[in-house]
Amino acid sequence: MKLAIIKYNAGNIQSVSFALERLGIDFNITDNPEDIQKADKVLFPGVGEASTTMNYLRSRKLDQLITSLKQPVLGICLGMQLMCKYSEENNTTCLGIFGETVKQFIPQSDMKVPHMGWNNLSLTNGWLDPAIESQFAYFVHSYYVPVNENTSAITEYINPFSAAMHQNNFYAVQFHPEKSAATGELVLKSFLKV
Repeated sequence: MKLAIIKYNAGNIQSVSFALERLGIDFNITDNPEDIQKADKVLFPGVGEASTTMNYLRSRKLDQLITSLKQPVLGICLGMQLMCKYSEENNTTCLGIFGETVKQFIPQSDMKVPHMGWNNLSLTNGWLDPAIESQFAYFVHSYYVPVNENTSAITEYINPFSAAMHQNNFYAVQFHPEKSAATGELVLKSFLKV
């Protein structure tokens, strides 16, 4: 199996690479459209700010490439948010794969933003291994995708939100599977099996 990790200015590629190496998965880190299109599966990781990242993707036509992919694609953290149609983070038009608006957490007296730490997952449907139910994953984010018809897992922090989503060949997680120990390995294995 050929797996491509999309190389761009907001990728948390190092830790994702280590996680794949631990699983014995062969992968290629690339921004070459031909290599990405030829891959059996694609990872779209991300850490950073939405508008800057979208500008970078557009400048290299990676936005058009990502939305045209037919093989399974997994967006991670910012990657998931950029797969939505719009983000409140600097009023950013995103890729539009999921028809959702990414919203900013409103801090509560006892709950700070960014949301940072371990929270459990409640599965709603589909592609994730059932063994992940109620397990904990590692989150770091100030923006979230509300629960919607494409939600595959829910986590609650300040309010319930989408911890994972799926539509057609596009899969996404808000948390960091590469930093989520055994739960994260199960998530990556779930994606590699689809």
